[in-house]
Amino acid sequence: MAITPPSNRLWWKEPIHGIELSWIIIAFLWGLFMFFFMIAWHFIGNQNLSTETYKVKPERYVERVEAFAEEYQAVDDNGDPIEEDGVPVVRPPVGGDAYILARLWEFWPILELKKGESYRIHLSSADWQHGFSLQPTNINISVHPEYEHVLTLTPTEAGVFGIVCNEFCGIGHHTMTGRIHVVE
Repeated sequence: MAITPPSNRLWWKEPIHGIELSWIIIAFLWGLFMFFFMIAWHFIGNQNLSTETYKVKPERYVERVEAFAEEYQAVDDNGDPIEEDGVPVVRPPVGGDAYILARLWEFWPILELKKGESYRIHLSSADWQHGFSLQPTNINISVHPEYEHVLTLTPTEAGVFGIVCNEFCGIGHHTMTGRIHVVE
């Protein structure tokens, strides 16, 4: 019950004012434009990653990453394995597959890639959902257990790139980081 009810209770049958109709049409056309442009931007913008995704058992993926790290672990001039903070540095073959494992609370191992060369990066989680955000680039993927994401990455700059988990994964979430080294 309204204090001052409208004189015509069937308000939706009232004619729409020209200005109001103009704004409705503009909003509708803008919505259509944005919908189709978002699809087009995927192809013309070189901004969104096209990834392959496969089902994988977490324990099987962990085994695959450990075997990869053991096979391609970087060594120094003395033949000693190179590690940073107890995490192995791995040099995958150019044009080959490289594996990164997300687990509480680390990205493992550290990859060393060559600038200008393409690699197929495999990502999966051993336990919870994690976020893979490669800083300072615009690569951001949600990493789920039981799913293996494969993306093609061609580094265009040398340097150390940080990996940050941007999906809350528990009490140690703030410490969940990793690195990718890109060398000339």
